Parts: sequence; structure tokens; C-alpha cells
Amino acid sequence: MAEKRKSVFAQLKARMAVDSVDVNDEKIYKNIQRGPGPGGRDFRKPKDTKGTLLRILGYAGRNKKLIVFIVLFMLISSVCSLVASYYLKPLIDDYIVPLITQESKDYGALARQLLILAGIYLASAAATYFTSRFCMTLSQWATNALRQDLFSALQDLPITYFDKHTHGELMSRFSNDADNVQMCLEQGIVQFLSGIITFVGTIVLMLALSWKLFIITALTVAVSFLLVRWVGRYSKILFKKQQSSLGILNGNIEEMLDGLKVVKAFSYEARAKDSFGDLNDEYRENSIFANFLGSLIFPSMNAIMNICYAVTAVLGGFMTVTGHFTIGSLGVYLNYIRQVTMPINMMSNQAINLFSAIAGAERIFAVIDHKPEEDGGKVGLVTVRRGADGSLTETEKGERTGLWAWKLPREDGTFEYREVQGSVRVEHVNFSYVPEKPILKDITVWAKPGQQIAFVGSTGAGKTTITNLINRFYEIDEGRILFDGIDIKDIKKAALRRSLGMVLQDTNLFTGTVMDNIRYGKLDATDEECIEAAKTANAHGFITRLPDGYNTMITGNGQNLSQGQRQLLAIARTAVAKHPVMILDEATSSIDTRTEKLISRGMDTLMEGRTVFVIAHRLSTVRSADAIVVIEHGEIVERGSHEELLAQRGRYYMLYTGQSELD
Repeated sequence: MAEKRKSVFAQLKARMAVDSVDVNDEKIYKNIQRGPGPGGRDFRKPKDTKGTLLRILGYAGRNKKLIVFIVLFMLISSVCSLVASYYLKPLIDDYIVPLITQESKDYGALARQLLILAGIYLASAAATYFTSRFCMTLSQWATNALRQDLFSALQDLPITYFDKHTHGELMSRFSNDADNVQMCLEQGIVQFLSGIITFVGTIVLMLALSWKLFIITALTVAVSFLLVRWVGRYSKILFKKQQSSLGILNGNIEEMLDGLKVVKAFSYEARAKDSFGDLNDEYRENSIFANFLGSLIFPSMNAIMNICYAVTAVLGGFMTVTGHFTIGSLGVYLNYIRQVTMPINMMSNQAINLFSAIAGAERIFAVIDHKPEEDGGKVGLVTVRRGADGSLTETEKGERTGLWAWKLPREDGTFEYREVQGSVRVEHVNFSYVPEKPILKDITVWAKPGQQIAFVGSTGAGKTTITNLINRFYEIDEGRILFDGIDIKDIKKAALRRSLGMVLQDTNLFTGTVMDNIRYGKLDATDEECIEAAKTANAHGFITRLPDGYNTMITGNGQNLSQGQRQLLAIARTAVAKHPVMILDEATSSIDTRTEKLISRGMDTLMEGRTVFVIAHRLSTVRSADAIVVIEHGEIVERGSHEELLAQRGRYYMLYTGQSELD
């Protein structure tokens, strides 16, 4: 209750004071974090307002033709507006005032002048229309390019980046932040520049009319500028907080929607509502305070300018009566007092939008500028044909032979072609996600071509981490991993991953047909190859029973399919690629025992002649493996065949006989 009784200004001051806190301080950072759900906020000021604005303009600057038209019509609009205002002086002094004293009144000359004035206003309106139209086109064009760069940057970021940022937070870059940039380009920048031109022109004309009266106006404008500067200074801070809290709110919404079944299963609805309510209130409060300062500008400036208007009217009237000023000059000058606040209001209003756009753009550029995933590999993967003498020759692009080879560069500029065998060696590997908290300790594993290696152990033992290191999703701390005798650090990541097939526990299907999702494993695969892969995975039967068979549309990550069917499609997607090495991470975890038996023959065919790494909790599925590696707490505790490990009566024996659990 005490917090609610605080004045608005006290709360505003408290919120702005947070910005001075070093968010890198662990204790304070934890205090401003919100849990459960997405992590802490970044309340820092924009690091480089000028640089960010120039980058935004750089996107617009790619379409120079539109910019030329916008500038041209903006100048026409501003000049016509100024000319029309000043035209009132001769209209009053030379045409209206004389008519007052004339006995025989001739309105023809006045009518002609009014038509000229109307023409100037029409020209100004037309120029304003074309300026707005071209600005809208340019803003959409530039924002489209910005979103494209953002999406492209996301494809190149390492997995570690997505471990630290929620999907909702990243999505807010594409929606809210990009929309703010788009509105800034469509209205803010042009209106800001137009306001400057109009303001400068108005000041010049006011000086031309009366420098004495301008002194009063200048003092008023100075006060107005100080007000705008104060608002701008703190608006940047508050809008940064607003955008940050909105990203966190979006992340919470996505997290709760993705886990809605879990929420309901554990009766978490009330807690979820409370958590969302807190985040929603935080966003509301940040939005209120971010826009509160802007709402102060207009009534404050109106009050200041009304005082200026009253004082100028009194002094100007006295100057007119004493013959030092004309009626037309006084009328135009008083009109300029009203008009001089319009560009200030326009600039101040757009300044708020501009700061909001800069805050959003900085968040977007932070993603774009993030260090992309490191590669450093030079060895490629190509299809080859074998000559009569056993030599390998690279095929033409698009030609299929089913034979793959590593393309190793030599010092003399030529290449060595080494057939892909599928030999994998993990030698003395140490790895940690967080420094000084090792996950894997001195891991050494080897797989000869065509062997099946199974990893078993408790949850969190490090089984999946090993396969992630083979894929180079993460870089090892110490040791090395060899693929056909080549250090995987020397292999281009795209080539390495193209040689590895993965079937994960969590399936991801994409919007498109069933055929499209199978072909995702090999984009140039024919329909016949996709159907054959589906048969191998034993998915052909259920696919043919779908409403449109292989042309059935899949949406919402396969919500119209059962979990087992989705897993079968994921297996078929890997089967069509025919990778020399396969990684099956709980590949049959979502398939019932009956379906598992049905696809076992297909899986045997799929794995035939390939090196396979299997991660499984069902120990019955790995009995036929050439070697079973038991991992506990990041270390290998046992290795051998099923029979050998049972004979040892160690950890594997306890797991297999049920004396211990894979918890």
C-alpha cells in the first residue's frame, strides 16, 4: 500500500534510477530478474544512439530513388506551408485593410489573391500526400530488409546463443522492435526533418517581421527546448525498459503455451496466471512511465506558448497603435507564435517515437552483430565416382552416385579425395557448458566404420553432450574428435553435419506436406526416394491412410499426427539422406513397444553399413550394439558388449536387471 501511495514523480524517479545500476553485478542482477520463466532484463541505455540511427537510415538509404522523391516533396510541402503563412501579411495590409476605408469596394483583386493562396495550400497538401506515400513504401522496404538480415543472422548464430535467449524474446525483435523501426521510418524521421525546416523557416520570418517581439518568442522557445531535452534524456531509458519487459512478457506467453499440457497436468494455472500478471503489470508500468513524460510536453508547452501569445499580443498591439507595426504583420506574427510550437510539438512527439525505435533497433542489431558460429574448417564433402583404378573423381553438381568423399586441400592448391568411411574417434575430450563446471571428463570413445555404439547412463550423465560435440554444436575444451582420421575442427561445419544423420527425441516438423517433411533430409530427393525412406522407417502404412496420403498438409509441428507418427516421419527424414554416420538420441522413445518392433527391421536396414551412435533408456534396444558405453557423471565407467557387461556385474548389470534406475 505504501508503494501505491507514492507520487507518480517519485515512482518515475525510482524507475529511472535503476538505469544507473551495474546489471553485471550478480546480486543486483538476480534482484531484477523475474522467475519463473525467461531470465533477467537488460536495462542499459542505448550504447550508441547516433550510430544506431545511422544504421537505420542506412537501410533506407539502399533505395536512393525513393529518398530523392521524399526529400523533394518534403521541401515543397514545408516551403509552401511557410509561404502560405507569410502571404497573409500582404493580403491583410494591401488588400483587406484598404477595402475597409474604400467607399466603392472591389473584391476582384482580393479574390485573385485568395485563389493564389488556395493554390499554394493545395500544392502543400499534394506534396504532403506524396511524401507520406513514398515514406510508407520506403519504410516497408527497409524494414523488410532489416527482418531479412535478422533472420539470416539467427541462422548463423551458435546453439549457445539460443540456450541463453528465449524464443519469445527473439520473436519480439521481429514483431515489436521491427514495427517500431518501421513507424520511425514511415513517420518519425521525415516529420522530424520537416519540423526542423518549418521551425527554422518560421524563426527567420519572425525575425524579418520584428526582432523586438522575437526576443520574447526566443525565451519561450528556449524553455520549450529545455523541456524537450529533459524528456528525451529520460525517455530513452524508459523506452528501453518498456521494450525489454515486452520481450520478457512474450517469452513467458510462448513458454506457457508450449507447456500448456504440463500446466494443466500439474494444476499450475493459478501460478501461471500470477506469474503472467506480474510480468504484465511490469510491462504496463514501464509503458505508462515511458509515455508519461510525452504526455507532459503538450499541456506544458501550450501553457508556455499561451503566456507568450498574450504578452506578444499586448506589446504588438501597442506597436501597431503607435505606428511601428502593421496590422498584417501583427496578425502573421501572432499566427507564427501558434505555428512555432507545432514543429516543436511534432519534433518532440517524434523524438519519443524515435527513441523507442532506436531502443528496438539496438536490440535487433545486437542479434545481427553477435559473433556468428565459428567454423574455420577447410575440408569439404562432395559426391565422387570411383574409377577403374580405384581413384576418386568429384562429380558434377547435382549428379548422384551414392559415394561420398572428403575434399582435403593440399598446399599446392590441389585436393585429396578421401572416401567417407564413418570412422569416429573421441580422444580425451573434456567439456563444460559453464567454466569450471565440467560435464565431460577425459572421454575416449571410438567407432569403426559400420559399428553401432550405444550410450547408456543416468539422465544428465553427458550422453547427448557427446553427440552434440560430434556435430560441433559446441566446441570442446580439451582433446579432439576425428572423423575418418580428420580433426572435425578442420571440416567445414556444413559438410560435417551433412555427413551426420540425427533422429532426436523431440521431433520438429514444418508446415508443408508429409512429402516435404521427408524431403527435408535431402532437398533434391525424388518422390520415389522419399517413399522408399518412409517404407524403411515403416511409416508408409500410416501415411497412406492419411486423408491425402503423402500430400497431407502438416501444420503446428504435426499436431494432427500422433507423437509416434511424428517420430516415424523424423526417422524417414533421416533415412532419405543416407548419411554415413547416424545419431539416434532416444529415437524410439515416443514409439510404443508394438511400433518399435515393427520398425526394428527397417531400422536395421537403415543402420546397415553405417556408423551409428545410439542413446537409449530402453536397454532392450541396445543389446545388439557392437559396444555399449556406460557414462556416469561425465565419465566412462564401463565399455563392452551386452554379454561382456553383464558378465562384469557392474553398473550396466544393475541397470539391466532393474537393481538400479536410469533416473
